Amino acid sequence: MPLVSTGDILTRRRVVPAFNVIQIEHAHAIVAGAESASSPVALQISENAAKYHGALAPIALAARRIAEDAGVDVALHLDHAESEDLVREAIDLGFTSAMFDASRSPYDENVARTARMAAEARAQGVWIEAELGEIGGKDGAHAPGVRTDPDEARSFVADTGVDALAVAVGSSHAMTTRTASLDIELIDRLAEAVPVPLVLHGSSGVADAEIRRGIDAGMRKVNVSTHLNGILTRRVREALVADEALVDPRKYLGPGRDAMAAEVARLCEVIS
Repeated sequence: MPLVSTGDILTRRRVVPAFNVIQIEHAHAIVAGAESASSPVALQISENAAKYHGALAPIALAARRIAEDAGVDVALHLDHAESEDLVREAIDLGFTSAMFDASRSPYDENVARTARMAAEARAQGVWIEAELGEIGGKDGAHAPGVRTDPDEARSFVADTGVDALAVAVGSSHAMTTRTASLDIELIDRLAEAVPVPLVLHGSSGVADAEIRRGIDAGMRKVNVSTHLNGILTRRVREALVADEALVDPRKYLGPGRDAMAAEVARLCEVIS
């Protein structure tokens, strides 16, 4: 099937489940899980994943081919790209949406850089997400005071022209326990203030029931990465412990991939 954009999916569904690809096994598992759940999905490749592979193209082209062979709608999304050139490269490679992340910059610089990238992407039919408010996690930030201000969010979206906004509402990147509490009242206020879809990053640290509460309050794209990595790693570890003589990676990565696919299918039901 041809690739679609995240925005296309949101015209037919209230929320998009979005899962990060690091290895080719991730892409296979995510698409298999989405097909099992008969759910559209966003395959996400981050700037960090591109750096791991030495370049964006190798993993992106593999993920794109897997997505195009899928039996469900799939968006190919660039996640947390701080490099403007990487966004441009992703567009050239056929990505249908991208997150340009200038949130580390001072506010005015964030606005200017994001507006420029949003205009470039829109000219080529690519859906652009941005971030306002420190979601944190990678640097240890996960504090009650880290939040996106609704008035600032309204101005940011108006001044940049982005298609979606990732907001800080209580989740945190790279959590390995699902114990984060979402600020549902703030999500309500943000959904009322901002005329574009809201994106929940750091959803690996958010329990199923809390994710559903966030969706009901207004989250329209839910990103999951670390949680799936944990599923894969635990299954691989089990296989290696069970057979110390195992050397064929297909014998342990295959079960890890299958376990991840099953969890993707389950999460697609949660994120609906």
